[in-house]
Amino acid sequence: MAINRDLNASQVSHPQYLPDPRQATSTSRNNKAQEVSNTDMTSGDEGSSIIFLRKIFVFLFYLHLFLVTVLTIFLTVRGMISAANNKHRSFRPREWYSPILASTACGGIVALAWPAIVFRSPSRGIMAVLWLSPLLSLGVAILLIYIGTTGSSVAGALALISAFVQSLYSCWVNPRIEYAARVISISTSSSRASFNYSCMVLLSIAISTLYSSVAIAGIGGARATATRLDFVFIVAIILSFIWTLQVIKNTLQVTVSHIKYYEFAAAIQLDAKEVFLNYTAKNSMGTICFASILVPILTVIRGTARAVSQVSGDVDEFLFSCSSCSSGIASCLVAYGNRWGFLRVGVHNKGIVQASSETWEMFRRAGMEQLINSDLTASICFFCGIAGGAACSLLGGSWAFAMHKTYATEISLYAFLIGYLMSRVTMALLQACISAYYIAYAENPQSQRFDNTIIPAYIQRLQRYGA
Repeated sequence: MAINRDLNASQVSHPQYLPDPRQATSTSRNNKAQEVSNTDMTSGDEGSSIIFLRKIFVFLFYLHLFLVTVLTIFLTVRGMISAANNKHRSFRPREWYSPILASTACGGIVALAWPAIVFRSPSRGIMAVLWLSPLLSLGVAILLIYIGTTGSSVAGALALISAFVQSLYSCWVNPRIEYAARVISISTSSSRASFNYSCMVLLSIAISTLYSSVAIAGIGGARATATRLDFVFIVAIILSFIWTLQVIKNTLQVTVSHIKYYEFAAAIQLDAKEVFLNYTAKNSMGTICFASILVPILTVIRGTARAVSQVSGDVDEFLFSCSSCSSGIASCLVAYGNRWGFLRVGVHNKGIVQASSETWEMFRRAGMEQLINSDLTASICFFCGIAGGAACSLLGGSWAFAMHKTYATEISLYAFLIGYLMSRVTMALLQACISAYYIAYAENPQSQRFDNTIIPAYIQRLQRYGA
């Protein structure tokens, strides 16, 4: 039978849900953790349908990886043969592959640097991220405009606007940095699993780098012949690349948030390998594959709606109606798919829609909705992604411009996408820690494991001065 949506204070302390760490061995703790997840599995016909859908999405994900790999091999071999036979003299493999592969390596290095920068000194790290991102975006804008083609000029103008908006946002959120730094410091405090977290992040980046290289090989092979069908192949490879790295990111987030949740809720330290194999990989991969499509789409729509709501304000009746409509859309969408739901996907084996809905409702009951809406975690991760992508774009675009100007624009854009997604993969560690901290607090605000002066005081501040 499914348990209630949210554990109240008495449930959290009850050994049926979370065992007392003073009375439990390592094995019994993991067994109890298994019981907690199993109690939330939907039973009956509905449960069978959900399990079937999860298996379908896992099958589709691995099938698409196989098909894209075969396509990439075909395109790469065909491109090499075409280049060797000099049928397409306009494509120079060495001058195309060298900058983009260097940018991929750069993306992996920069991505690994972000957690160290933000976790070691959160306040300085946040400030560095908030100012590096617009500065590097400005550098990319200058590079693209200097390239001089129509496409690069349009992309450069967009990058310039992005840099300006990021600068304004960095100034606007400055009052929130102190609180964000305190929460990051608490939620990412060193634990016995820190080595396991590092290993998971390294493995995630290694896989991301490998798949990036595979995607680059396929795109280069299609670029060698550049037919209309090859353009379709390139789009398919890019979409596959985005979905795959989203799955890697969300898998890391589900696993780490599972571990951190038990650490915050009951001071129980679970084994990272066992959590990944017995929970994430065994039960949650279907939901993760589906959520990796759903959540980014809903996030973009909700973000756009919130931006329209903020800009529209109440200047006149028409703009006020736009603001009200956009605000309603944002409030509705957040319940159907959000990053906070990933914790319940792993811990309670829920689907992403149900997990997101229950988590958001729990935040509302705890009076934390305004706090969650003003949380800077997503912004910090986004700025890290932009900065990482911009750094890769500057490297790849400058190199390509020096070697073969024709390739500079496309390589700059491909490099940006690779750097952005790789940085988002590693920053899933931060999102997982913050999610676990807030959700554990919302379930039991009176727990002695939390400093009860931090979150309530900030909520009062938000209510007094507004977000």
